[in-house]
Parts: sequence; structure tokens; C-alpha cells
Amino acid sequence: MNDTPFLAAGRSYLAIPGPSVIPDAVLRAMHRAAPNIYDGDLVEMTHGLVPDLKKVARTSGNVAIYISNGHGAWEAALSNVMSPGDRVLVPASGRFSFGWAEMAEGLGIEAEILDHGLQSPWDMTRIAAALEEDHAHRIKAVLAVHVDTSTSIRNDIPALRALLDDLGHPALLMADCIASMGCDRFEMDAWGVDVAVTACQKGLMVPPGLSFVFFNDKAAEARAAQPRVSRYWDWIPRANPEVYYQYFGGTAPTHHLHGLRAALDLIHDEGMENIWARHATLAQAIWTACEAWGRDGELRLNVTDPALRSHAVTSLGLTAPDGTRLRDWVEQNLGLTLGIGLGLAPADALEWHGFFRFGHMGHVNGQMIMGLLGGVDAGLKALDIPHGSGALEAASLVIAGSAG
Repeated sequence: MNDTPFLAAGRSYLAIPGPSVIPDAVLRAMHRAAPNIYDGDLVEMTHGLVPDLKKVARTSGNVAIYISNGHGAWEAALSNVMSPGDRVLVPASGRFSFGWAEMAEGLGIEAEILDHGLQSPWDMTRIAAALEEDHAHRIKAVLAVHVDTSTSIRNDIPALRALLDDLGHPALLMADCIASMGCDRFEMDAWGVDVAVTACQKGLMVPPGLSFVFFNDKAAEARAAQPRVSRYWDWIPRANPEVYYQYFGGTAPTHHLHGLRAALDLIHDEGMENIWARHATLAQAIWTACEAWGRDGELRLNVTDPALRSHAVTSLGLTAPDGTRLRDWVEQNLGLTLGIGLGLAPADALEWHGFFRFGHMGHVNGQMIMGLLGGVDAGLKALDIPHGSGALEAASLVIAGSAG
């Protein structure tokens, strides 16, 4: 006899900040026999992916496709424009800023980290001071994480571009959009971003395995000045292939490409402006519910200012170990999986068990978010975790007020 609690039967809901929920259309597209990788439908389909990827990033520049996760995109981007001994500036607002800096250091690049803690966005005054002190322009790039998935802070990329321009500093602006692209508004060309990296498993709604590096002419010039670039990471043949295999540095990721085609069709059928609006409304419903729970209880949003919160992920805290207790209860009893509190406390410390995250990115709609919130509300009650009332009613009013 199956020991699964009866309320957990049925389709489970993975509400973590990536991998995100995979649409049925993407799953169907990937469920096929292996195709010809030398000629025919796959080759023609791939050519069409490139302009549609650029539409998501809002760029007329270049895109290189990699068979990797987001960490691979970090390394690919750095490898094309940086050499050992070069220096980068990293304004940090969470674990993934440090991760990109560590990737740079592993390549022999010096990383100057400006740590802003786990609840604050970038301080432009501090960034300006670091750039002004760089009289010799040793800083070749600023590594800017748009949305840090660990803290759910959404940073101001246009303000950083304006700062670089006002100071006349030639550093490349490199943006990590792994958590934000396809969820939070991001406009590469309009915002003056030189290099943008993302991956397929969040807003692009495809199982993990593909990443993308977008780059403009300024970044291409930096690549041309490099004495050498790893043959595999080199974005030149990937962005301008003479033969099909050069898109990928080898064998094509066949089934992921079919899934990506289906996902991009969904994205462009809905429209980027509508996608951004949907994510903003659903995020507001989540925040409204969390604020209601927190009024007479211990639950707290990691980012206090709504203007600084991501529309794709929300980081939350309870008194330890209630975060872990809540995650365990909703998964075991309801089939609802919440994200761990990654990077918000040391993994070997008790307080780590007080944090958790909601992923609300990609293929999500109003009834799914209401289901997520209803499951959490049930868990708070089942575990006798103190919390305020009226959360579900408040969230439903947000959604009702935004429905057409």
C-alpha cells in the first residue's frame, strides 16, 4: 500500500525558484525520437530560435547558445572578454553575486566585491566611489546580478548604466538575468547592457541544460582584443556559425531545442509586456498574503520595500526551524514543494531552517498562486505557527482587481 498522505495524491506543484513548472506543450515537444542532427527540420528550427531569443532579451545584438546551466554561462561570458590578471567589480546583494565573482577568480581574474548584505540593493554611491578610484581603468567589467535568486532582491540595472556613463568609465556592464529574464522587465539594448547571461530553466520554462549569452558590439570588440579564448566557450562560432554544429560546439542538444521552440512560441504568443504584467500581479498577490500572515505572526519578507522585490521569486523567513517544518509539511501532505532558504544563513547553522522561498516564475497563473498560498496557509495552521488572518482573501482581491 502506498504510504503517501492522501491529500498529496495527484499532480504535484514545484514552487521553487527554478527549475520552474514545465508547460505541457514543452514536454510534448521534447517527447520524440532522436532527430537528424545534420540536415532537415532540426537545423531549420534552430535558425528560427535565434531571433526569438533576442526578442526575449530585447536586443538586436548577438546570442550564443551553450549546453550548460547558468554557471556555464557565467564562465562563457567571462572567458570571452577577460584575461587572467584583469579586474572586475561585483556589487553583491546575495549568494549568486558571490558565485559569479568566484567563477571569475577561478579564471585568474581579480574580483573586487562590494557586499551590500542580504536585504539591501546596490548603493550607487559606494559603486561610484569604487569606479572613481579606478584611475587606470583596471576594472574591465561590472558583474551585475539583476535578480539574486537567494535574496529576491531586484537591482537597478539602468541606474548602474547611467552611473558608468556619467563617470565615463569604459567597463563592460555584464548582467546576470538567470532569475529575471522572461519574468521581470529586462531590456538589454535600452538599458545599455553589454553582456547578458541567462539559462533555460526559469522564465524560459525548459528543463535545465541550456544557457545563453547575449552580447553587443562593444563586447564583441573586447572579445576581439583577447589573446586567446577557450575553443569551447568562444562565442564567435556560436553566434555566427558557418556550419550547424558550431551553434553548440559539437552535437546539438536536440530535445532541449524542441522544448525551447515550444516555450518561445508560448512566450511570444502571450507577449513580453503581458508576461511582465502577469508576473507583477501574481507577485503582488503573494506579497499581500505574506504581509497579512506577518501582522500577527513571525513570517517576514526578506525585502521590505516592494519596489526592490523580484517578480519571480520571494524570499521569506520564520523563526527557526519553522521554515523547514513548513516546507516539509506542505510537501509531504499536499504535494507542494517550496524552495530552501539558499544563502540566507550558514547551511550548518540552526537559523538556516528559518528561511524558505517561493518560486513564481514562468508557467504560473492565478489559480496556481492561490493554490500555493492556500497550501502554505494550511501548513501554518497545521503546525500551529503563529500568523495573521485574511491572507487568502487579501491575495484574491489583488487577483480579482487585476483580472480583465
